[in-house]
Amino acid sequence: MMSKGLIAFVLHAHLPFVRHPDKEDYLEERWLFEAITECYLPLLQVFEGWRQDRLPVTVTLTMSPTLLSMLADPLMQTRYSKFIADLTLLAELEIERTSGDPAFSGLAHLYRERFNNARQAFEEKYHRDLIKAFRELQQAGILEIIPCPATHGYLPLLRPQPTAVAAQIGVAVHTYQRYFGQKPPGIWLAECAYYPGLENILAKYDLGYFITDAHGILFATPRPRYGLYAPVMTPAGVAAFGRDLESSKQVWSNDEGYPGDGDYREYYRDIGYDLDFEYVRPFIHPDGIRLHTGFKYYRITHRKTKDKQPYVPAWAEAKAALHAGNFLFNRSHQVTYLNQIMGEREPLIICPYDAELFGHWWYEGPLFLNQVIRQQVQVDPGLQFTTPSRYLQKYPLIQPAIPCESSWGANGYHDVWLDGSNHWLYRHLHRAAKRMIRLSRDHTGAGGLTRRALNQMARELLLAQSSDWAFIIKTDTAVQYAVNRSVYHLNNCSLIYQMLTDQKPLNETVIAELEEYANLFPDLDYRIYSEPVPTQ
Repeated sequence: MMSKGLIAFVLHAHLPFVRHPDKEDYLEERWLFEAITECYLPLLQVFEGWRQDRLPVTVTLTMSPTLLSMLADPLMQTRYSKFIADLTLLAELEIERTSGDPAFSGLAHLYRERFNNARQAFEEKYHRDLIKAFRELQQAGILEIIPCPATHGYLPLLRPQPTAVAAQIGVAVHTYQRYFGQKPPGIWLAECAYYPGLENILAKYDLGYFITDAHGILFATPRPRYGLYAPVMTPAGVAAFGRDLESSKQVWSNDEGYPGDGDYREYYRDIGYDLDFEYVRPFIHPDGIRLHTGFKYYRITHRKTKDKQPYVPAWAEAKAALHAGNFLFNRSHQVTYLNQIMGEREPLIICPYDAELFGHWWYEGPLFLNQVIRQQVQVDPGLQFTTPSRYLQKYPLIQPAIPCESSWGANGYHDVWLDGSNHWLYRHLHRAAKRMIRLSRDHTGAGGLTRRALNQMARELLLAQSSDWAFIIKTDTAVQYAVNRSVYHLNNCSLIYQMLTDQKPLNETVIAELEEYANLFPDLDYRIYSEPVPTQ
């Protein structure tokens, strides 16, 4: 059957670099471990089911360079192995504790099976190498994997130093090639944040497209003929795809989104907070800090009530299937309407979401995604799933336009990453970038310890530029951690700068310690900061 409309899911998998070799119980490392258990392993299972059943589907997956670096790191793999082993032990205790409770006993058995399966998959099926599993799915055509900037740098706020922007892109491309053995077809801009002229840097690295927010396309110059439902081509030859507002609202909206349904599992009720301290003590932080264990026995019920009711997996699974059908029904009507005004060009609906929504924040998210793909033929055979690069192959003639400056953050621009709580970061980031650029140009042929120091300064700068730190500070979550990380990497930049400008001795022990602490991007070449940056 001829396609009447295209849907492109784009799942953005990213975590900041939270590896801490000096100590085993950093709370922030749990961000990775929870994401592996609740998101990445369940999504792999879904994707592999599509491959096994030979479904005609492909989706786009962003894997950030910092996430790839942690997934590939033997230390983090070993620590995850211990983390999941502890959960399987807790599962046994929970089965015993809930044995007389018909509401919770079945859930305890469900969690034991889930965590045992996760441990078996990680250790025996994938041999701790999740990147290989994703790479094989890309080779099979199920996934189109793309990177984001090296450390998820918020590029519009780095633009005073275009070379620093180019380094975020260049290191991302090199890291992607290291893990996937090919050039990336496109890129996810961190927070979908774009500014006019950025496409010139993307073109330098042969990136074919990027994703931006809806108003970045809707207010492009000139206005796009097809609105959000076809990309525009920037002057540099890089295509820009805009996020669809309607499909985003159905999944993201706090008030109208599917994840808020009362039958779904309540994320915030966890035995790590609910049960007796002495019982959960071996499974929370050694300092006695209560935290999420992954054992959650309640459903959302009603958002504003504290009287949560027990979670019923069968109800949640049925609701995920129902919501998947509704999602497809709405997309079908959406493309039917669009076909009336777009003529021969099929409408394209870009559906980008944080990957961690599927399984971590929304426990049933992988079920929903799986059902969307599997119900498509029954709901509307005229819908097809595609990727941005496949769309560009099918429709090489794209309207030229320049998107407007934008992001997908609150208010659509840069407010979240630049306000009264975090603005102090940027003068230090710009100064560190200027120093890095100057040293790179002054030491174009450096070798030995000097070269190692320059490479490490580049790593420290990239890590300091992570958009996650400003975001965390603004949202008032793990503020002290974000401040400490920012200051730590900036101080390391200053220390290495002083060593390389003879203000302090060049100390190999110090450089080695920094290399061990921030061991990502092993192929990084500091001379990327002395390469010319295109302006047009």
